[in-house]
Parts: sequence; C-alpha cells; structure tokens
Amino acid sequence: MTDTNLPLDDIDRRILNALQIDASQTNSELAQEVHVSPPTCLRRVKQLTESGVIARQVAIVAPEKVGARLTAIVEISLDIQAAERMDEFEARVAGENAVLQCYRVAPGPDFVLIVQVTDMPAYHALAHRLFAAQANVRNVKAYFSTFRSKFETRIVV
Repeated sequence: MTDTNLPLDDIDRRILNALQIDASQTNSELAQEVHVSPPTCLRRVKQLTESGVIARQVAIVAPEKVGARLTAIVEISLDIQAAERMDEFEARVAGENAVLQCYRVAPGPDFVLIVQVTDMPAYHALAHRLFAAQANVRNVKAYFSTFRSKFETRIVV
C-alpha cells in the first residue's frame, strides 16, 4: 500500500460505491453493474487496493447475533497528554478486541472509543483493565446505547 492519492474518475467512484454496498459480488458481477469490462474492473479494483483507497474488505457482523449486545461510547481524558503517553494509551487500547474504534479528539476529552461487549460485567472488566488500572487515566465518561437507529460504513464518493 502506498500513501499516494489516486485521482478518482467516474468509473472508480462507481466501483467504490458498488463495493461498499456489496463487496462479495464477483468481478464479473461488479463489472456488469458499473458498465465496464471484467479485465478493466479487475485492474481498477487492484489499483484502488494498492493505492490504499480500498483499505480492506470485510464482513459486517450483527453484534446482537453473536452475543455482543452492549455498545458503549467512551470518552477518556488522560492526566498527562505527552505524545508518548498518548501513544501508550493507544497501544493498550489496540490490544483489546472489544474496542472497535479509537479516536484522538479535540477539544474535550483526549479519546473517544466505540466499544462492543456482551454485557455490563464485560464492560466493567474492560474498564478496569483499560482505565482503572492505569495511573494516567484522569476521567472516563461512558454512554451506553439503548437503540441504534443508524449504522453505516459507506462513504459516498
């Protein structure tokens, strides 16, 4: 993967939009949907992947179907915001499977996490490992989802 930006034309945009809706389709199906030949489609998808525009292709799992029923949005403020302390916190969070997303934010807290766990005891165990046992965590504010009205991964290009 390279860091160069690939200029996107209409074909690339159609491919990206179609893949974000259904990445499981075959190259032939995708080519037909975006109105290009299969070799052109395959070449374009390869370019989009190698350039990093397509970061990865995944299956989106319904959390409630696999027992991960509790979603928490957690704000974290650190006591010391030096770069190495921020990096340490991010490394600790990266090792936790229940943390789906981690953002450095400003202003306000230092981090916002999206966490998916089975239940409240699982959240408490995670909170103890990540927050209570760490001397540099100053403040934790958690919001627990009662209903998800929208969830989307698609970026319109």
